[in-house]
Amino acid sequence: MIIQKGIYGVASNDKTMSVVSMEELVLALKNTLGKKGMQENDIKRLAEYIMSFFGYTDSVIDNRLTSEDRDVFYMLEEEGFVTTTEEEVHLKKGKMWRIHYWILKKDQITRLSSIPEETKPEADEVAMIYENIDKDVWAREPPSQSH
Repeated sequence: MIIQKGIYGVASNDKTMSVVSMEELVLALKNTLGKKGMQENDIKRLAEYIMSFFGYTDSVIDNRLTSEDRDVFYMLEEEGFVTTTEEEVHLKKGKMWRIHYWILKKDQITRLSSIPEETKPEADEVAMIYENIDKDVWAREPPSQSH
């Protein structure tokens, strides 16, 4: 297997490497950030944003990111979607250069995307109590005028 690290990420000729689909990523984001209140349209935009960096590769070189991008990647790291690694390269002048990469955690995304959606009850149980109370109970008699 040949692995090449380039400016835009890691490329490999290993045909067994899995690729995360947009659908899997959206489902994984719904099962994490969606449960924390992120709206579906924002989830789809975030998935497109993530895929714009990774596409068919596993990693993105950190130097390619803006500080705003990096903030999003730190949030994704907290949610378990990415992790980091570094490579040390010795330069001719004797100095060492560190290259930092963001790695897409494809196994985690696949696992999160396969979590079944919670089945919602047909109606709220508390609301059903009120539905089953006779309509006459809700009718109020005017207060009596006798003292």
